[in-house]
Amino acid sequence: MSTRTEVEILSPGAFASIQDGGRRGHRRIGVPWAGVLDRRLMRIANALAGRAEDAAVIECFDGGLHVAASGGAVKLAVAGDTVVEVEGTEGRRQLAPWRSVTLADGEQLRIRKMEGGRIAMVAIVGLEPAAVMGSASTYARAGIGGVDGRALGPGTRLALSADADPWDSDRVLAQPPAADTGPIRLVPGPQADHFSPAALDALVGGEYRVTTEADRMGIRLEGAQLEHAGAAEIVSDATVPGSIQVPGAGQPIVLLADAQTAGGYPKIATVIGADLGRLAALRPGQSLRFAAVSAAEGACIARAAETETRALIASIRALPPDGIDLMALYTGNLVDGVVHALGTEYRPLY
Repeated sequence: MSTRTEVEILSPGAFASIQDGGRRGHRRIGVPWAGVLDRRLMRIANALAGRAEDAAVIECFDGGLHVAASGGAVKLAVAGDTVVEVEGTEGRRQLAPWRSVTLADGEQLRIRKMEGGRIAMVAIVGLEPAAVMGSASTYARAGIGGVDGRALGPGTRLALSADADPWDSDRVLAQPPAADTGPIRLVPGPQADHFSPAALDALVGGEYRVTTEADRMGIRLEGAQLEHAGAAEIVSDATVPGSIQVPGAGQPIVLLADAQTAGGYPKIATVIGADLGRLAALRPGQSLRFAAVSAAEGACIARAAETETRALIASIRALPPDGIDLMALYTGNLVDGVVHALGTEYRPLY
Protein backbone atom coordinates (compact mmCIF):
# COMPACT_ATOMS: atom_id res chain seq x y z
CA MET A 1 0.00 0.00 0.00
CA SER A 2 1.54 3.32 -1.08
CA THR A 3 2.00 6.19 1.33
CA ARG A 4 0.34 9.47 0.51
CA THR A 5 2.68 12.44 0.22
CA GLU A 6 1.66 15.30 2.49
CA VAL A 7 2.89 18.60 3.86
CA GLU A 8 2.43 18.78 7.62
CA ILE A 9 2.02 22.16 9.30
CA LEU A 10 4.21 22.03 12.40
CA SER A 11 3.53 25.67 13.20
CA PRO A 12 1.51 28.27 11.24
CA GLY A 13 3.43 31.21 12.68
CA ALA A 14 1.43 34.39 13.24
CA PHE A 15 -1.27 33.39 10.74
CA ALA A 16 -1.25 31.12 7.71
CA SER A 17 -4.02 30.12 5.33
CA ILE A 18 -4.65 28.64 1.91
CA GLN A 19 -5.28 31.39 -0.66
CA ASP A 20 -5.39 31.79 -4.42
CA GLY A 21 -6.49 34.53 -6.81
CA GLY A 22 -9.80 34.95 -4.99
CA ARG A 23 -13.47 34.13 -5.17
CA ARG A 24 -14.61 36.43 -7.97
CA GLY A 25 -18.12 37.10 -9.17
CA HIS A 26 -20.07 36.74 -5.91
CA ARG A 27 -19.82 40.15 -4.22
CA ARG A 28 -23.37 40.92 -5.31
CA ILE A 29 -24.58 38.25 -2.86
CA GLY A 30 -22.25 39.34 -0.07
CA VAL A 31 -19.30 36.99 -0.62
CA PRO A 32 -15.92 38.78 -0.47
CA TRP A 33 -13.13 38.02 -2.89
CA ALA A 34 -10.78 36.75 -0.16
CA GLY A 35 -7.62 35.52 -1.96
CA VAL A 36 -4.01 36.59 -1.47
CA LEU A 37 -3.19 40.06 -0.20
CA ASP A 38 -0.30 40.39 -2.65
CA ARG A 39 -0.92 38.90 -6.09
CA ARG A 40 2.65 39.56 -7.26
CA LEU A 41 4.08 37.39 -4.48
CA MET A 42 1.61 34.59 -5.32
CA ARG A 43 2.54 34.70 -9.00
CA ILE A 44 6.28 34.65 -8.31
CA ALA A 45 5.99 31.79 -5.79
CA ASN A 46 4.00 29.67 -8.25
CA ALA A 47 6.37 30.46 -11.13
CA LEU A 48 9.32 29.38 -8.96
CA ALA A 49 7.50 26.09 -8.30
CA GLY A 50 6.57 25.62 -11.97
CA ARG A 51 2.85 26.01 -11.28
CA ALA A 52 0.08 28.10 -12.78
CA GLU A 53 0.42 31.67 -11.54
CA ASP A 54 -2.97 31.71 -9.76
CA ALA A 55 -2.66 28.25 -8.14
CA ALA A 56 -3.36 27.95 -4.42
CA VAL A 57 -0.51 28.86 -2.06
CA ILE A 58 0.07 29.18 1.67
CA GLU A 59 -0.01 32.86 2.66
CA CYS A 60 1.75 33.57 5.95
CA PHE A 61 2.67 36.55 8.10
CA ASP A 62 5.72 37.71 10.08
CA GLY A 63 7.68 34.46 9.88
CA GLY A 64 7.25 31.35 11.99
CA LEU A 65 5.67 29.06 9.38
CA HIS A 66 7.19 25.61 9.90
CA VAL A 67 6.32 22.68 7.59
CA ALA A 68 7.57 19.15 6.99
CA ALA A 69 7.48 16.73 4.05
CA SER A 70 5.75 13.48 4.93
CA GLY A 71 5.43 10.30 2.88
CA GLY A 72 7.69 11.43 0.05
CA ALA A 73 9.64 14.29 -1.48
CA VAL A 74 7.96 17.69 -1.76
CA LYS A 75 8.93 20.67 -3.90
CA LEU A 76 7.97 24.08 -2.63
CA ALA A 77 8.98 27.69 -3.27
CA VAL A 78 9.06 30.75 -1.04
CA ALA A 79 8.43 34.27 -2.33
CA GLY A 80 9.08 37.18 0.00
CA ASP A 81 11.94 38.95 1.77
CA THR A 82 12.46 36.08 4.18
CA VAL A 83 15.06 34.16 6.16
CA VAL A 84 14.45 30.48 5.32
CA GLU A 85 15.96 27.43 7.00
CA VAL A 86 15.85 23.78 5.95
CA GLU A 87 16.44 21.00 8.50
CA GLY A 88 17.19 17.39 7.60
CA THR A 89 19.37 14.45 8.53
CA GLU A 90 22.51 16.48 7.80
CA GLY A 91 21.53 19.31 10.11
CA ARG A 92 20.24 22.79 9.38
CA ARG A 93 21.10 25.02 6.49
CA GLN A 94 19.95 28.49 5.56
CA LEU A 95 18.34 28.80 2.18
CA ALA A 96 18.42 31.86 -0.03
CA PRO A 97 14.97 33.46 -0.41
CA TRP A 98 13.08 33.74 -3.69
CA ARG A 99 13.74 30.17 -4.80
CA SER A 100 12.31 26.65 -4.79
CA VAL A 101 13.68 23.66 -2.93
CA THR A 102 12.91 19.94 -2.84
CA LEU A 103 12.46 18.50 0.65
CA ALA A 104 13.17 14.80 1.16
CA ASP A 105 10.70 12.80 3.23
CA GLY A 106 10.99 14.04 6.82
CA GLU A 107 12.85 17.26 6.01
CA GLN A 108 11.48 20.51 7.37
CA LEU A 109 11.35 24.10 6.15
CA ARG A 110 10.95 27.08 8.44
CA ILE A 111 10.50 30.75 7.66
CA ARG A 112 12.57 32.17 10.50
CA LYS A 113 11.64 35.81 10.01
CA MET A 114 10.81 38.50 7.49
CA GLU A 115 13.57 40.90 6.54
CA GLY A 116 11.11 43.25 4.85
CA GLY A 117 7.34 43.46 4.79
CA ARG A 118 5.27 40.92 6.67
CA ILE A 119 3.79 38.65 3.98
CA ALA A 120 5.31 35.56 2.33
CA MET A 121 3.83 33.04 -0.10
CA VAL A 122 4.71 29.35 -0.19
CA ALA A 123 3.82 27.44 -3.36
CA ILE A 124 3.75 23.64 -3.18
CA VAL A 125 3.83 21.30 -6.18
CA GLY A 126 0.75 19.09 -6.00
CA LEU A 127 -1.28 21.30 -3.65
CA GLU A 128 -4.78 21.16 -5.17
CA PRO A 129 -7.38 22.00 -2.49
CA ALA A 130 -11.04 21.76 -3.40
CA ALA A 131 -12.66 24.89 -4.78
CA VAL A 132 -15.71 26.46 -3.13
CA MET A 133 -17.60 28.87 -5.38
CA GLY A 134 -14.74 28.77 -7.85
CA SER A 135 -11.86 29.33 -5.44
CA ALA A 136 -9.82 27.49 -2.82
CA SER A 137 -9.24 30.71 -0.86
CA THR A 138 -9.92 30.56 2.86
CA TYR A 139 -12.55 32.98 4.11
CA ALA A 140 -12.52 32.13 7.79
CA ARG A 141 -15.37 34.45 8.82
CA ALA A 142 -17.80 32.37 6.76
CA GLY A 143 -15.95 29.07 7.17
CA ILE A 144 -15.44 28.40 3.48
CA GLY A 145 -12.47 27.38 1.35
CA GLY A 146 -9.00 26.22 2.37
CA VAL A 147 -8.99 23.44 4.98
CA ASP A 148 -12.46 23.21 6.52
CA GLY A 149 -12.86 26.96 6.11
CA ARG A 150 -10.26 27.85 8.73
CA ALA A 151 -6.72 29.09 9.08
CA LEU A 152 -3.97 26.46 9.16
CA GLY A 153 -3.06 25.11 12.58
CA PRO A 154 -0.41 22.82 14.07
CA GLY A 155 -0.94 19.25 12.88
CA THR A 156 -2.85 20.19 9.71
CA ARG A 157 -1.87 17.87 6.86
CA LEU A 158 -2.14 18.99 3.25
CA ALA A 159 -2.42 16.01 0.90
CA LEU A 160 -0.66 16.43 -2.44
CA SER A 161 -1.85 15.05 -5.76
CA ALA A 162 -0.52 11.62 -6.67
CA ASP A 163 1.04 12.85 -9.92
CA ALA A 164 3.03 15.68 -8.28
CA ASP A 165 6.61 15.62 -9.61
CA PRO A 166 9.14 17.25 -7.25
CA TRP A 167 12.22 16.22 -9.20
CA ASP A 168 12.60 18.84 -11.91
CA SER A 169 15.19 21.60 -11.47
CA ASP A 170 14.83 24.04 -8.63
CA ARG A 171 14.47 27.66 -9.66
CA VAL A 172 15.61 31.04 -8.37
CA LEU A 173 14.49 34.59 -9.03
CA ALA A 174 17.44 36.35 -10.65
CA GLN A 175 16.61 39.81 -9.36
CA PRO A 176 14.21 40.14 -6.40
CA PRO A 177 11.85 43.12 -6.57
CA ALA A 178 13.21 46.33 -5.10
CA ALA A 179 11.45 47.73 -2.05
CA ASP A 180 9.09 50.58 -2.90
CA THR A 181 9.08 53.19 -0.13
CA GLY A 182 7.04 55.81 -1.99
CA PRO A 183 3.61 57.01 -0.90
CA ILE A 184 0.56 54.78 -1.20
CA ARG A 185 -1.43 56.12 -4.14
CA LEU A 186 -5.18 56.62 -4.02
CA VAL A 187 -8.02 57.89 -6.19
CA PRO A 188 -10.37 60.34 -4.40
CA GLY A 189 -13.96 59.19 -3.94
CA PRO A 190 -16.50 57.83 -4.42
CA GLN A 191 -17.90 59.91 -1.51
CA ALA A 192 -15.28 62.64 -1.19
CA ASP A 193 -18.15 65.19 -1.10
CA HIS A 194 -19.20 63.79 2.30
CA PHE A 195 -16.09 65.38 3.84
CA SER A 196 -14.95 68.92 4.54
CA PRO A 197 -12.73 70.54 1.87
CA ALA A 198 -9.72 70.15 4.16
CA ALA A 199 -10.20 66.41 4.76
CA LEU A 200 -8.61 65.14 1.53
CA ASP A 201 -5.73 67.60 1.98
CA ALA A 202 -5.20 66.20 5.47
CA LEU A 203 -5.28 62.61 4.15
CA VAL A 204 -2.63 63.19 1.47
CA GLY A 205 -0.67 65.82 3.36
CA GLY A 206 -0.05 64.07 6.64
CA GLU A 207 1.56 60.92 7.98
CA TYR A 208 -0.48 57.97 9.22
CA ARG A 209 0.50 55.05 11.40
CA VAL A 210 -0.71 51.45 11.14
CA THR A 211 -2.43 50.49 14.39
CA THR A 212 -2.59 47.03 15.96
CA GLU A 213 -6.03 46.59 14.35
CA ALA A 214 -4.63 45.21 11.10
CA ASP A 215 -5.58 41.89 9.54
CA ARG A 216 -6.84 40.39 6.29
CA MET A 217 -10.10 42.33 6.63
CA GLY A 218 -8.54 45.78 6.82
CA ILE A 219 -6.08 48.19 8.39
CA ARG A 220 -7.10 50.91 10.82
CA LEU A 221 -4.84 53.97 10.60
CA GLU A 222 -4.03 56.69 13.11
CA GLY A 223 -3.21 60.26 12.11
CA ALA A 224 -4.87 63.54 11.17
CA GLN A 225 -8.60 63.50 11.83
CA LEU A 226 -10.74 63.61 8.69
CA GLU A 227 -13.76 65.86 9.19
CA HIS A 228 -17.12 64.86 7.78
CA ALA A 229 -19.39 67.35 6.06
CA GLY A 230 -22.64 66.40 7.76
CA ALA A 231 -23.55 62.92 8.96
CA ALA A 232 -20.77 60.40 9.50
CA GLU A 233 -22.88 57.56 8.06
CA ILE A 234 -24.51 56.90 4.69
CA VAL A 235 -26.98 54.39 3.33
CA SER A 236 -24.89 51.22 2.98
CA ASP A 237 -23.41 50.77 -0.46
CA ALA A 238 -20.75 48.70 -2.16
CA THR A 239 -17.13 48.56 -1.03
CA VAL A 240 -14.06 47.01 -2.65
CA PRO A 241 -10.58 46.09 -1.36
CA GLY A 242 -8.79 49.43 -1.19
CA SER A 243 -11.84 51.44 -0.08
CA ILE A 244 -10.92 53.97 2.63
CA GLN A 245 -13.86 54.24 5.01
CA VAL A 246 -13.98 56.97 7.64
CA PRO A 247 -16.14 56.33 10.73
CA GLY A 248 -17.36 59.11 13.02
CA ALA A 249 -14.04 59.36 14.89
CA GLY A 250 -12.39 60.57 11.68
CA GLN A 251 -9.66 57.92 11.52
CA PRO A 252 -9.44 56.04 8.19
CA ILE A 253 -9.84 52.30 7.68
CA VAL A 254 -8.46 50.71 4.49
CA LEU A 255 -10.38 47.59 3.48
CA LEU A 256 -8.51 44.48 2.30
CA ALA A 257 -9.37 41.12 0.73
CA ASP A 258 -11.60 39.72 3.50
CA ALA A 259 -13.60 42.93 4.06
CA GLN A 260 -17.37 43.15 3.88
CA THR A 261 -18.92 43.85 0.48
CA ALA A 262 -20.99 46.86 1.64
CA GLY A 263 -20.77 49.42 4.41
CA GLY A 264 -22.39 52.53 5.86
CA TYR A 265 -19.33 54.72 6.38
CA PRO A 266 -18.50 57.22 3.61
CA LYS A 267 -15.46 56.42 1.51
CA ILE A 268 -13.11 59.35 1.02
CA ALA A 269 -10.82 57.55 -1.44
CA THR A 270 -9.73 54.17 -2.84
CA VAL A 271 -6.17 52.80 -2.79
CA ILE A 272 -5.11 51.71 -6.29
CA GLY A 273 -4.68 47.97 -6.85
CA ALA A 274 -0.98 48.28 -7.70
CA ASP A 275 -0.23 49.58 -4.17
CA LEU A 276 -2.66 47.49 -2.14
CA GLY A 277 -0.24 44.59 -1.55
CA ARG A 278 2.42 47.02 -0.36
CA LEU A 279 -0.04 48.57 2.09
CA ALA A 280 -1.14 45.15 3.38
CA ALA A 281 2.50 44.29 4.11
CA LEU A 282 2.97 47.19 6.55
CA ARG A 283 3.39 46.17 10.18
CA PRO A 284 1.59 47.79 13.13
CA GLY A 285 3.55 50.86 14.14
CA GLN A 286 4.87 51.60 10.66
CA SER A 287 4.14 54.98 9.10
CA LEU A 288 2.95 55.78 5.60
CA ARG A 289 1.92 58.67 3.42
CA PHE A 290 -0.70 58.87 0.69
CA ALA A 291 -0.60 60.57 -2.71
CA ALA A 292 -3.64 61.32 -4.87
CA VAL A 293 -3.78 60.21 -8.52
CA SER A 294 -6.52 60.20 -11.13
CA ALA A 295 -8.28 57.02 -12.23
CA ALA A 296 -6.44 57.24 -15.56
CA GLU A 297 -3.10 57.55 -13.78
CA GLY A 298 -4.00 54.56 -11.62
CA ALA A 299 -4.65 52.51 -14.76
CA CYS A 300 -1.24 53.50 -16.17
CA ILE A 301 0.43 52.53 -12.90
CA ALA A 302 -1.35 49.16 -13.02
CA ARG A 303 -0.06 48.49 -16.54
CA ALA A 304 3.49 49.42 -15.52
CA ALA A 305 3.27 47.16 -12.47
CA GLU A 306 2.09 44.26 -14.65
CA THR A 307 5.01 44.80 -17.03
CA GLU A 308 7.42 44.77 -14.09
CA THR A 309 5.87 41.58 -12.66
CA ARG A 310 6.16 39.80 -16.01
CA ALA A 311 9.82 40.86 -16.25
CA LEU A 312 10.50 39.48 -12.77
CA ILE A 313 8.90 36.14 -13.64
CA ALA A 314 10.81 36.01 -16.93
CA SER A 315 14.07 36.41 -14.97
CA ILE A 316 13.53 33.12 -13.09
CA ARG A 317 16.22 30.58 -13.99
CA ALA A 318 16.90 26.93 -13.20
CA LEU A 319 19.47 26.01 -10.58
CA PRO A 320 21.98 23.18 -11.15
CA PRO A 321 21.30 19.85 -9.43
CA ASP A 322 23.55 20.74 -6.48
CA GLY A 323 21.51 23.88 -5.86
CA ILE A 324 24.54 26.19 -5.92
CA ASP A 325 23.79 29.42 -7.77
CA LEU A 326 27.07 29.94 -9.64
CA MET A 327 25.70 32.94 -11.50
CA ALA A 328 25.08 34.73 -8.20
CA LEU A 329 28.64 33.94 -7.09
CA TYR A 330 30.16 35.16 -10.35
CA THR A 331 28.18 38.39 -10.37
CA GLY A 332 28.92 38.96 -6.69
CA ASN A 333 32.52 40.00 -7.58
CA LEU A 334 33.82 38.02 -4.63
CA VAL A 335 37.51 38.11 -5.58
CA ASP A 336 37.81 41.66 -6.87
CA GLY A 337 40.02 44.17 -5.08
CA VAL A 338 42.27 41.77 -3.10
CA VAL A 339 44.35 43.67 -0.56
CA HIS A 340 48.14 43.11 -0.52
CA ALA A 341 49.68 42.18 2.83
CA LEU A 342 51.87 45.34 2.73
CA GLY A 343 48.80 47.52 2.52
CA THR A 344 48.48 48.23 -1.20
CA GLU A 345 45.62 46.90 -3.23
CA TYR A 346 46.60 44.05 -5.54
CA ARG A 347 45.18 44.00 -9.06
CA PRO A 348 45.92 41.08 -11.41
CA LEU A 349 47.85 41.99 -14.58
CA TYR A 350 45.72 39.74 -16.81
